[in-house]
Amino acid sequence: MTITSLLVFAGALFIAAGTPGPSVAALVARVLSKGARNVLPFLFGMWAGDAVWLTVAVAGLSAIAESFYHAFLVIKWLGVLYLLYLAWKMWFANHATTEEELPEARSSGRLFLTGLAIALGNPKIMMFYVALLPSIIDIHSVSVLGWSELVATLLVVLAVVDFSWMFLAAKVRGFLKSPRALKVANRISAGTMAGAAVAIASR
Repeated sequence: MTITSLLVFAGALFIAAGTPGPSVAALVARVLSKGARNVLPFLFGMWAGDAVWLTVAVAGLSAIAESFYHAFLVIKWLGVLYLLYLAWKMWFANHATTEEELPEARSSGRLFLTGLAIALGNPKIMMFYVALLPSIIDIHSVSVLGWSELVATLLVVLAVVDFSWMFLAAKVRGFLKSPRALKVANRISAGTMAGAAVAIASR
């Protein structure tokens, strides 16, 4: 891949990823509700989902999508159900303490799978790689080395975008000190998380 192609891809991805959508909503909702601790597995899952869609686009969408359609569908609905579960837990969370984690630290695997399901089931992410990417770069001429360069660029861009959203959400959460403020934040986060689940399920 040329530097120009990678920069164009990075710029387009930065705009697409930075625009609020189900993935950003889910990330911000979790940080607002339970803080930024233990959120990395969730982010890794979302980044892995983006990498999957990038690979699908580069390798040839029709054959891969047809072969793995049902697997994507199952993962998508598992993610939707888990998002709704998290929204329910946030709504009824104990607002007298800020130490409770949701999900708990030992559930890193569930966090990863949730992030993966959100990315795989997010129509915004899918359309970027399926519809927009071919107009940005010549995906038919992408080699294995070119694919690895695209994935590395993807990870850098998503890390910048998601860490920025996480930092802003954590700063906002820092102002929430009283149980009443935490209750309001949790209720807003629950609604945002449920909204993200509905947005994914409706496509």
